[in-house]
Amino acid sequence: MVTPIPLDLSTAKGAPLAEAILAELLQRIYTGTLATGAAINEAAIAEEFGVSRGPVREAVHRLQGLQLVTREPYLKARVVTLTQEAARELFEMRMALEGMACRLAAERMPAEALQELLRELELDRQKTLSGTAHDAEPARAFDFHERIVRGCGNTRIIDALCGDLYHLLRIYRRRSGAVPVRKSRAYSEHWQIVRALRARDGDLAESLMRSHIARAEEHLFTNLPQFPGDPAESQPAPSARLSQSA
Repeated sequence: MVTPIPLDLSTAKGAPLAEAILAELLQRIYTGTLATGAAINEAAIAEEFGVSRGPVREAVHRLQGLQLVTREPYLKARVVTLTQEAARELFEMRMALEGMACRLAAERMPAEALQELLRELELDRQKTLSGTAHDAEPARAFDFHERIVRGCGNTRIIDALCGDLYHLLRIYRRRSGAVPVRKSRAYSEHWQIVRALRARDGDLAESLMRSHIARAEEHLFTNLPQFPGDPAESQPAPSARLSQSA
């Protein structure tokens, strides 16, 4: 008999219960506890959480809407499989939208917000150096890119990058930064971006953000070329164009 894990169930009805399960499953996907391509056993999850199948089914359906779970007819749902083509498309979209968001943030973010961004960036670096960066739940961890996007003041860009697609973007971003050397370089690039924001230099801020994302994409394909289930695994990394901006 599986001992149910504790969940924060403020109420025991419908949506709140499904939300608690959704949050737990999201955390497992972020951390890789639920690996890409892994089957999701709704009955086992319901038993583990000590709940009925209904709220688990609702949470899994929400994950499908977030593009984190796929389901083939007559088969169990599975965590989305990362592919090179999907990664390439997402990073190209990020370069365009986050580049513009960074330009707008240079013009619109209040000085106090920029100072807070710098403070939290340094705090996040210290946590990484001390080995305590993973103490916080991934869903609540400091997100440099989200802060800048939300500070750009353009609701359509915010909706595109911080809405439902945010979770899928974050999985690819976490994978691109999985190697320690990339984390160190990413911090340096983040710091340069903040300098451009504080200088109110929109041109430089956009250029730095686009280059930062291009390097992350290049790193993803160069250092982590294996995408489970991707038929293009054996193809060379398509990053020649990116090295020019790295």
